[in-house]
Amino acid sequence: MGDAARAVTILSTGGTIAMAGARARPALDIDALLATIPPLADVADLQARALLALPGAHLSTADALAVARAALAETHAGRGVVITHGTDTLEETAVLCDVLHGRPEPIVLTGAIRPTSAPGADGPANLLDAVAAAGAAACADLGAVVVFAGEMHAARAVRKVASLSPAAFGSPGRGPLGTVAEGRVRVAARPRRPTAPLPAPEALGARVPIVPTYLGDDGDALRAALRDGANAVVFVAFGAGHVSPPVLAALREAAAAVPVALTVRPENGVLAHATYGFDGAEGDLRASGALPAAELSPQAARMVLLAGVGGGCGRDALAHALDA
Repeated sequence: MGDAARAVTILSTGGTIAMAGARARPALDIDALLATIPPLADVADLQARALLALPGAHLSTADALAVARAALAETHAGRGVVITHGTDTLEETAVLCDVLHGRPEPIVLTGAIRPTSAPGADGPANLLDAVAAAGAAACADLGAVVVFAGEMHAARAVRKVASLSPAAFGSPGRGPLGTVAEGRVRVAARPRRPTAPLPAPEALGARVPIVPTYLGDDGDALRAALRDGANAVVFVAFGAGHVSPPVLAALREAAAAVPVALTVRPENGVLAHATYGFDGAEGDLRASGALPAAELSPQAARMVLLAGVGGGCGRDALAHALDA
């Protein structure tokens, strides 16, 4: 099949790719799913097993960690990995796999927007492409990636950008790493990744809320997160890293108490350095003690904090993982 060079294991967790019916519900076990894709029978040394059978919206952090651990175990056996996953939370599991993964074997996540019973079901093509990527020598050292609609996206950049389109995933501001077509993988770019993976935590039990700012914000949402026992916080600033003066005061208090990842609201976001000079501009945020993570989506930054805090990482290790 194309340029496959390594053995591949498929780990199924459920999602639309395993659903059917007029109103999609879980319907296909792993064997039934593979039976919808006859070309997979020709793939040498392909193994498959089910881990879960859940819609993406039903996964817990414990489920995500169990999936990541199973994938890592397969890579330690020298196998490429495909994870079939519900698209609602696919990007969270992808970035968790990525920050815990330091081996060359790829971990490839995919799924579907249309159930198997729908006209134009996209799951079979996505899974076939994902297996090709997981087995391809060209995908060595990419970490975790998402393969969807013929495109391959880095875990740290990918976002679900459409609710019902088969082209559901993109990498805003960056674009895909490459493409998969006819079983052949083309890698056009390679992602920046941390130089070392985070230690695998025993659990993802930390309390890590996402706190966005908004017009009229007085900082109470940040203070409320601390009052509620947050172990870390993902903060979402305006624009290129801007807040009101009351929010800046609250951000300084929060960053002095717990790790705070600093993200921004625009999908094509960056944290500026020295464009603006008003109170609450990017220079103030960079000096607040919060940890820059503007290249990550808020949900991705949360997964990094969950893994890092769960693994006992200090501030420097968290900072590096958030801003590779």
